[in-house]
Amino acid sequence: MSYRILIIDDEDDIREVASLSLESVAGWEVIAAGSGAQGLARAIEHHPDAILLDVMMPGMDGPTTFRELRNNPSTAKIPVLLLTAKVQSSDQRRFADLGVEGVLFKPFDPLTLHSQIAATLGWK
Repeated sequence: MSYRILIIDDEDDIREVASLSLESVAGWEVIAAGSGAQGLARAIEHHPDAILLDVMMPGMDGPTTFRELRNNPSTAKIPVLLLTAKVQSSDQRRFADLGVEGVLFKPFDPLTLHSQIAATLGWK
């Protein structure tokens, strides 16, 4: 099955590698956004099957973006996976307490990113 994924990350390289990986390896459609505000607008416009959301971004960070997604009825039910370089257990607990579906860590393996997303979300 083909999925539509929204990647929200302020780093061009991360967006590009993740997009290429999910498109070429998994055959998924990818929509990209370089900021939290842009990501919110794209989520409303495109209604992705899942969102891969960077934690550390200037302006509106990942947790704030996540709360805004949950506060909007048209995006409230979209599964969100955080993407972060923060691997400390206190950070992981804080992210889990937000209510996200999962946390993926940078750097990620482009060849297995799609399977990590699918496994976390229970996709076949």
